[in-house]
Amino acid sequence: MFMEKIEIPTGTQVSVEKEIVSIKGRLGSTSKKYNRKFTSVKVEGNSIIVEGSKIKSMQRRASTAEHALANVLKDSIKNVNDGIEEKMKIVYAHFPMSVEIKDKEISIKNIFGEKVARKTNIVGNTKVEIKGQDVTVKGIDRYDVGQTVANIRKACAARGNDTRVFQDGIYTVIEE
Repeated sequence: MFMEKIEIPTGTQVSVEKEIVSIKGRLGSTSKKYNRKFTSVKVEGNSIIVEGSKIKSMQRRASTAEHALANVLKDSIKNVNDGIEEKMKIVYAHFPMSVEIKDKEISIKNIFGEKVARKTNIVGNTKVEIKGQDVTVKGIDRYDVGQTVANIRKACAARGNDTRVFQDGIYTVIEE
């Protein structure tokens, strides 16, 4: 049997109901679903205890599931307190692009000289800010932020054009 113990920082609330772990922090709240077949989660005092299945035939999968769930919960606890931020940059050489946000939709106009704007969705409670050529994607859920960034990148794909020539788009900035 395996077990991982995760410390809960002050100001963070964690509750477990059935197969859902709810985490509430300084910036907001998130919930994660897990499979009770492989793992069990309980809150004791100031820590979360994640245990693998006790059934011998499932212990290998339970070990993997337990480690994965523990990492997701650690990451979620960190993100509800500190948040997660991805930086992107608008790059164009041929046609000046403009990007607008309306509700939960991003509209990318004049990319590759197209007359019709390309549109993509903002996932979950993610916030997108545009200042000049810089795009900032912020949120508390890593999956929502990552999917929003992927949606933006996909919307800027050079369809039918040589990507060596047409390098216009919105790209992720890697900070060192």
